[in-house]
Amino acid sequence: MGKLLGILIIVSSLGLGWFWQSINHFKDSAIHIDSGSVDFSIKAGSSLTTVANQLAQKGLIDKSSLFVWMIRLNNLPASVQSGEYLIQSGMSPKEILLMFANGKVKQYSFTIVEGWNYWQLFKAIKNNTKIKNKLVDKSNQEVIQLLDLDVEHLEGQFLPDTYYFTAGTTDIEFLKRANVALNEVLASEWASKSNNIPIKTAYEALILASIVEKETAVASERKRISGVFSRRLEKKMRLQTDPTIIYGLGQTFDGNLKKKHLKDKSNPYNTYRIKGLPPTPIAMPGRDAIHAALHPASGEELYFVAKGDGSHHFSSTNTEHNAAVRKYQIKQRKINYRSTPKDKEPG
Repeated sequence: MGKLLGILIIVSSLGLGWFWQSINHFKDSAIHIDSGSVDFSIKAGSSLTTVANQLAQKGLIDKSSLFVWMIRLNNLPASVQSGEYLIQSGMSPKEILLMFANGKVKQYSFTIVEGWNYWQLFKAIKNNTKIKNKLVDKSNQEVIQLLDLDVEHLEGQFLPDTYYFTAGTTDIEFLKRANVALNEVLASEWASKSNNIPIKTAYEALILASIVEKETAVASERKRISGVFSRRLEKKMRLQTDPTIIYGLGQTFDGNLKKKHLKDKSNPYNTYRIKGLPPTPIAMPGRDAIHAALHPASGEELYFVAKGDGSHHFSSTNTEHNAAVRKYQIKQRKINYRSTPKDKEPG
């Protein structure tokens, strides 16, 4: 009897040792996914057993029971957070569990493009299937209230950048982040602005920055263009910039800027007719454009004209400018500004 008991103890010990070794091998073994990665969703309230069964059904682990025993024998977290996860080839079951336990859900990216206007932004957000829409069919005033913005107009209130978010993030949450980012950049740039500039408020800086953003595709020209506009403002000259007129025409603009548009006194954004800055920004300027608006280049240039290659010819006198216009521009203005090329239009 004693010998039999001893044999049973030895066999049990060997069995437990083998089981323990199997669990540890399972715990740290890299899984293989042919496609490199796979999305995995955990519903709210799911148990560990449910999650383990899902992993096994998808072929990510061999047996669901091993996943459960791995947790019990290694004092690992016994709860998981709901959400959408990205499981990558090479991860171990332990790494997968810790990802679930820590809620490291899959991140998606969304880029607000420099120079987009707010209706382009809203269209792109509406078409993004991972962002939950709550602002659809809301008026501009309702959107302002829902975002808790202390502004009268939505334009220019969201910082161009690439933002990361989780599936199900609402458009309200996303836009609030972009607005906070804009205000932080604007406050920082305003605090370090150049002396003796004709810009009196941070909002005026945002308006000018939006015009600079729409006027050039060449980064090195931003401060120079800002300098031209700053000197024109100082001299009480009209800005006479096409992008403001185009913005005032709205979504009906067909790409063909005509003489009648330049003469239209009813367009509050017609800087060929109004003096000073337009009433609001005309786009969403990036940090560099905001910086340029508040740090204009010095000089005597009062004019510039597009050369057709993305750059501009700058002039100090009207005579020189008129000669440049004859050289570089055709009679019919067909504008394709760099912030709204076809390959950058939101879906």
